[in-house]
Amino acid sequence: MRKLFLLFCTSIFFLILGCKTIEKKSESILKKENLNLSKFLNKPVSELKMVLGKPDKISINVKGFTILIYIKKKYNIKCERQFEVNENNLVIGFSSKGCF
Repeated sequence: MRKLFLLFCTSIFFLILGCKTIEKKSESILKKENLNLSKFLNKPVSELKMVLGKPDKISINVKGFTILIYIKKKYNIKCERQFEVNENNLVIGFSSKGCF
């Protein structure tokens, strides 16, 4: 019984360590993604379109700003990037979901 308990505790320990490693890697990827997308802030939309191409969707938010939406799939996981564009055609904000 004691061996079984020791095996259980060891398994839980390694499971927790594995989760911390995955969490650190995902945070690192998220930082890289935000750093990459922040390059477009206060830049013209034409520069964004030169790098990312034509957006998959275009919508208008409640403030009246244009939202350019880029969608792609990697490993069957949907990546969606949204860029908020003001009336002067400058990128003023972005968000990213599921991108790595």
